[in-house]
Amino acid sequence: MMAAVIGEFARDGFLNIVGGCCGTTPAHIKAIAEAVAPYPPRKPVEPPQLSRYSGLELLEVRPESSFTIIGERTNVTGSRAFARLIKEENYEAALSVARQQVENGANMIDINVDEGMLDGPTVMTKFLTLLSSEPDVSRVPIMIDSSRWEVLEAGLKCVQGKGVVNSISLKEGEEAFLRQARTIRRYGAAVVVMAFDEEGQATDIERRVAICERAYRLLTEEAGFPPEDIIFDPNILTVATGMEEHNPYAVNFIEATRQIKQRMPLAKISGGVSNISFSFRGNDAVREAMHAAFLYHAIRAGMDMGIVNAGQLAVYEEIEPELLEKIEDVLFDRRPDATDRLIEYAETVKGQGSGGNAKTDAWRSLDVEGRLGHALLKGLADYVEEDVEDARKEYDTSLEIIEGPLMRGMQKVGDLFGEGKMFLPQVVKSARVMKRAVAHLLPYMEEERKAAGAEQKKRGKVLLATVKGDVHDIGKNIVGVVLGCNGYEVVDIGVMVPCATIIDKARDEEVDVVGLSGLITPSLDEMVQVAKEFEHEKFKVPLLIGGATTSARHTAVKIAPQYSGDVVHVVDASRAAGVVENLLNPALREAYTEANRAAQARDVENFQKRQQATLIPYEQAVAKRWTTDWSVAEISAPSFLGVRTLPKVPLADLVPFIDWSPFFMAWELKGKYPAIFADATVGTEARKLFDDARRMLDDIVAAESLEARGVYGFFPANSDGDDIVLYRDDERTEEIGRVHTLRQQWERKGQDTFYALADFVAPLTSGRKDYLGGFACTAGHGCAELAARFDREHDDYNSIMAKALADRLAEAFAEWLHRQARIDWGFGQDENLDNEAMIAEQYRGIRPAPGYPACPDHTEKPALFALLDAERAAGMHLTESYAMTPAASVSGLYFGHPESRYFAVDRITRDQVEAYAARKGMPVKDVERWLAPNLGYDP
Repeated sequence: MMAAVIGEFARDGFLNIVGGCCGTTPAHIKAIAEAVAPYPPRKPVEPPQLSRYSGLELLEVRPESSFTIIGERTNVTGSRAFARLIKEENYEAALSVARQQVENGANMIDINVDEGMLDGPTVMTKFLTLLSSEPDVSRVPIMIDSSRWEVLEAGLKCVQGKGVVNSISLKEGEEAFLRQARTIRRYGAAVVVMAFDEEGQATDIERRVAICERAYRLLTEEAGFPPEDIIFDPNILTVATGMEEHNPYAVNFIEATRQIKQRMPLAKISGGVSNISFSFRGNDAVREAMHAAFLYHAIRAGMDMGIVNAGQLAVYEEIEPELLEKIEDVLFDRRPDATDRLIEYAETVKGQGSGGNAKTDAWRSLDVEGRLGHALLKGLADYVEEDVEDARKEYDTSLEIIEGPLMRGMQKVGDLFGEGKMFLPQVVKSARVMKRAVAHLLPYMEEERKAAGAEQKKRGKVLLATVKGDVHDIGKNIVGVVLGCNGYEVVDIGVMVPCATIIDKARDEEVDVVGLSGLITPSLDEMVQVAKEFEHEKFKVPLLIGGATTSARHTAVKIAPQYSGDVVHVVDASRAAGVVENLLNPALREAYTEANRAAQARDVENFQKRQQATLIPYEQAVAKRWTTDWSVAEISAPSFLGVRTLPKVPLADLVPFIDWSPFFMAWELKGKYPAIFADATVGTEARKLFDDARRMLDDIVAAESLEARGVYGFFPANSDGDDIVLYRDDERTEEIGRVHTLRQQWERKGQDTFYALADFVAPLTSGRKDYLGGFACTAGHGCAELAARFDREHDDYNSIMAKALADRLAEAFAEWLHRQARIDWGFGQDENLDNEAMIAEQYRGIRPAPGYPACPDHTEKPALFALLDAERAAGMHLTESYAMTPAASVSGLYFGHPESRYFAVDRITRDQVEAYAARKGMPVKDVERWLAPNLGYDP
């Protein structure tokens, strides 16, 4: 039994080493050895360099992670209440302060017991020991905060998990700094380093950056610290003190943060946020607004975490405009009288209020059920809480309101959507009304349910997840809205979800259906793995497969065979409710699943026939490559070589380059812009959607809610077979990298040329100097925060709209940047193309992207990102499956040859895969995994 299980683990590649322990005998060991003998040991994957901390639970700070909040109230120097409790040795109450910080959203807790009358080491030891027995508090990492080394070391001795020491500095010189750092490293903790040296505390930009660079060198080169375990505190100092030399403190911190992150991207930036507002102690309204405004700008500059009161964080967008202007005048030192103006205005803030007259319409005279039905149908959320309160007077329970007028209204919405009489944007607006109504009723419903001891009836529960390595969720969110509108309970567990988490959540939530989403091709392989694990865990719940790169054929050929349960490909969101209804309705399920399996059998048969299509040998395809007379071919030299960074491009410059047609496709409105507005079926709703989009786009541009950053460059290049060699400079004596390209092999009728992208670059043997460009750009910085704001308001419509607009702006950025690249290359200076002509690609050159048909290998992205230094220059990162973050990002290559063109590599043979793997220095098995959709054979 034991050997069989271990053999299964070995077969699946889970084991590095096996053996026995107490209770095993030589016979056990023999059986285990025989079971694992056919399989090689697992080769551990090098984990990505991410900052990781832990209490009882792991806190992993990823590039796409939101701001990490460090709770500040467990600090005797910052909280009078906590100080009093500690002095009175009322540790139980002191622990409740820590608990409150965690409940209010703190990701980590800062604990400081530095006070003249306290025995610091003893108090720190006692408090941390007591805290370790409180799992709801100790689940988060601990930041041990003290200016005394003996207190820090006392904390290190008893903190569980991987904590953080706050802080050490160079103020006593390098020897003491390194001694403390090595001790911290030995305890396994991360470290906060203050921008403080032998000369004192740094206040200007240059010294802050220089001290941090010096400390970084010492920590990484002499103390053995991983860069990701270093947290710099470049000193958040008080502004608006009345002393002129203090005026630039905030803006200096922000700019120093930006430079530190550029030079040491794996290190983190932190600070005590409340320091910024000490001048306004006693005026909480101003302080909270200052903290919110400061954090807004500091986070955009690269600040990763901060010590704040987790229960008192204002929302930047909600700060009164006049107060915000005066605060930002102070923070950015924009005018000499900024402090006086803020002090004067601060006296009036507490007494401010707001009000307005509600707009009334004729439908407001309907009875309560009519008003709720109209609001749901039209997506009007202004009065929903008021109307729900009226409904509570007429219905005995809150559940009756949900199952009565609200569900009847949503059923009508669902019916109209299914009939094609309503469209997705309208449905999402209706869902916004429903969510707000339910959110208002939930507290009452919970009380009523407890009193009655009853369980709420559900139509069915669906778990949705974007699989590991993938960050795209617009389509998944839309599916969730559609299912919610049809009465299903949706559990959306987000993006980049590991297989184990999907399984655990599916089991814990007792879901009826699991939906998997993905946009990039590596997600297909991850979905196969999820199906295998569902089979291993003996699940029977149906799997829904959806996303841009998925297909019915891939689902049938690769995913469905791995799972004995039902596996259904969902073409688009409009089909989701019908599919789930068919799967969960006992009267429909058998016939539906039989039809689905029959269709998948046909897909498998067709796929096998397609596999028999004529694929010529790789050697023949190379011999029939596209070529030209390179001795006379037109080759343009760019005006510069190397990389140029575009740290912040005005969004207004990108708007004219937007291609709106894909925007409507994202909302499942079929038609080309602007002709879609004249469509008899969808034209009216397309116009409404477009008007909403333009209004939000105008707001985004005005408020700079999104930030567009990019980088591009040109490199001397020549082709070497199917590789493109890149050189450091035009002398071409030093190779700095290679772009590996794939070649067509599928011989279609009449085809006598087989393309690879390398064909469009002059070969080494031609003796001609050629060039290749590369780019990476994003308009996604700020999108997660913007969407989250709408999510908090139960506003799916605007949340999805924000993400869709960020995607359009990113693609517009790519178009804008390509035009600039063509100008820099010389041949684009006289184009004079309008946007329609650019969308139609009526220009010279192409910009293929890794992962797309002409270069389907996503593993080419890391080399491109390294070449451009895209992480530093544009704040763009790659997931383990090479999805780009932020999600609204684009990257690719620039080819300038007049005859360069797009094409699809499509199916390839084993001989090309083996040659490609050899050129890349990758195992064939790994190449086959990444190119699985392109393989013309079964690996």
